[in-house]
Amino acid sequence: MGQTFSEKILAKKCGKPSVQAGEIIVVEPDMVLSHDNSAAISKTFASMGAKKVRFPDRIAIILDHCIPAASDKHAINHKTIRAFTEAQGIEHFYDINTGICHQVLPEKGLVKPGSLILGSDSHTTSHGSLGAFAAGIGRTEAASIWATGSLWLRVPETIQVHLTGSFSPVCSAKDLALKLIGDIGSDGALYKAVEFVGPAIESSAIADRMTLCNLMAEAGAKNGYVMADATTREWLAKRGVTDYETVVSDPDATYDRKLSYNLDELEPVVACPHNVDNVRPISELEETVHVDQILLGTCTNGRLEDIQIAANILKGKKINRTTRMIVFPASHEVYRAAMASGDLMTLSEAGAVILNPGCGPCLGAHQGCLAPGEVCLSTANRNFKGRMGNKDAAVYLGSPATIAASALTGRITDPRDVVAQGVSS
Repeated sequence: MGQTFSEKILAKKCGKPSVQAGEIIVVEPDMVLSHDNSAAISKTFASMGAKKVRFPDRIAIILDHCIPAASDKHAINHKTIRAFTEAQGIEHFYDINTGICHQVLPEKGLVKPGSLILGSDSHTTSHGSLGAFAAGIGRTEAASIWATGSLWLRVPETIQVHLTGSFSPVCSAKDLALKLIGDIGSDGALYKAVEFVGPAIESSAIADRMTLCNLMAEAGAKNGYVMADATTREWLAKRGVTDYETVVSDPDATYDRKLSYNLDELEPVVACPHNVDNVRPISELEETVHVDQILLGTCTNGRLEDIQIAANILKGKKINRTTRMIVFPASHEVYRAAMASGDLMTLSEAGAVILNPGCGPCLGAHQGCLAPGEVCLSTANRNFKGRMGNKDAAVYLGSPATIAASALTGRITDPRDVVAQGVSS
């Protein structure tokens, strides 16, 4: 019997010839990721009686959730982390001038096909976009790996999603991811792997794959992935990453479920408050939804391609006077590239406020919190009640094209209507 991608990687990491879905194994991850929560993890680490991390070269700590520090509490947290990384000799530490952890980790060449990445953040699933097994874990689990170098995992069943057709600027990977979550529910992939295959994924950009894998956490998935191919190898080679072993599913692998989508039949969607699986096609929104704030960015859609889509729609135009727009590139690498391309200037001239790379408003930490009764349309991955700092506000989720079109009108707007009117350049 053949094995899935996840079964193959986990078998290799636990030293067995094969494993089966449902089996409990002990593995040594290639990389353990954490962020601002590293201060809390370090305290748990110390409470275990641990003195030195087992494998300092397998730890990556990236400050991103509240940067620069919004209060003395946050500043103390950052100071604690800096001291810990220095004392432990952790080479892969990235301070506030780098970006969001899920963008920075692959940019720094720390994600390789066939590798096992565990991170104390649920959206660690993002790194499956480069052919890795990548899963979120808790803080206590992260502290345990720091101390021992290993952790137990349950081998997940796999849902295969076969894609045909092609993405477009007005109907993108974000729309597909939200559509999929809406179809199967926020627990539809609970502790399962989600495998994206088919001609559409083979022709997709890495940015699209990152968005898909990132959002699988919102369906409860343990990991989401795209098997490494020529596109993956080209992207990694630009970052000097060439030493890895590609892993692919066997043709006769057993799947828990198989789904199919034709991207040419896909239409723009939004996730309505207050659940990510409360997904509706924009064309079926019965009410006119005024938008107070637009958020472009986060680890889901803060990449150069996302910024370009929004800039193309807003070029030469002005954001609606009743709506404010904030832009958070996913990393400083993305920020500089968008500066060089002129896209940030385009967005600024349209009336957007460009802020430093980071997570800030996505989790209601700072720089874009909402007031009671306000509505935000965001490219982020979560819209739970209180997610952006106020329990009496409402958050809708959409694609870069949808939020850009809506910034022009001041209400949730189908980007196809805006492009049809010649607003896109």
